[in-house]
Amino acid sequence: MSGEPLVLLHGASMSARAWDPVRPALEAHHEVLVPTLAGHRGGAAWPDGEPVGVAGIVDDVETLMDDAGMPTAHLVGNSLGGWVALELARRGRARSVVALSPAGGWGSGLDLRRLVWSFRLGSALAGSSWLRAAARRPRVRRLLLARVLERGDRVPTEDVGELFDDLAGCVILHELLDGAAEHGGVAPFDALPCPVRVAWSGRDRLIPWRRHGVALRDRLPGAEFVRLPRVGHVPMWDDPDLVVDAVLGVTAAPRPHAQEASA
Repeated sequence: MSGEPLVLLHGASMSARAWDPVRPALEAHHEVLVPTLAGHRGGAAWPDGEPVGVAGIVDDVETLMDDAGMPTAHLVGNSLGGWVALELARRGRARSVVALSPAGGWGSGLDLRRLVWSFRLGSALAGSSWLRAAARRPRVRRLLLARVLERGDRVPTEDVGELFDDLAGCVILHELLDGAAEHGGVAPFDALPCPVRVAWSGRDRLIPWRRHGVALRDRLPGAEFVRLPRVGHVPMWDDPDLVVDAVLGVTAAPRPHAQEASA
């Protein structure tokens, strides 16, 4: 690996495996760190007695960056990972941020409650052996994953079990959701400390642009907002090339691919 450091941050209830479709292409340009977030399957255990929240996840990523010798890095995050990337930028750890449909931007309490119940339902169903077996069929998999992926059938069959295991194995999920409701989302920035691109999935059914993205614009003054066409909430599986272009358009030479987001 060579090039400037790049950290990839996955969404809630996922793991570092979420970045597998784009990781090789990004490693051709960057020194890449791909952690699994604390409290998630494969990540660091959540410290006993510590309140569960985004701040604790940010603390853990800072420690991982320190251990990797990365005082700063380009940060790319999807969903919860996008929120974490923005908070790391607030702490001065980011050279740039690319946030893919970042969490933390709900416009109302109802929007947050819809999101919470989506996760709770998914978590409840993750342990179903019948659903796991059915998801091995591409057409059924596309239907079952439609909330987060436009083309769930593109997830390799051998990886489907890992997706369900990651969801079932996120031990902090419910407390994390409760904490979001209690403490609020992304706090407004007075000024952004680095270049920020917010790239919203055009077919995001989990946190749609109008309910979650619009509210972020006033909180991120000077950020670039673009739309990623024809992809769902987790765009890395739907269109890896599109995601790589969206990232390298900020971290390396510009490679226009995304379309400007509309209000």
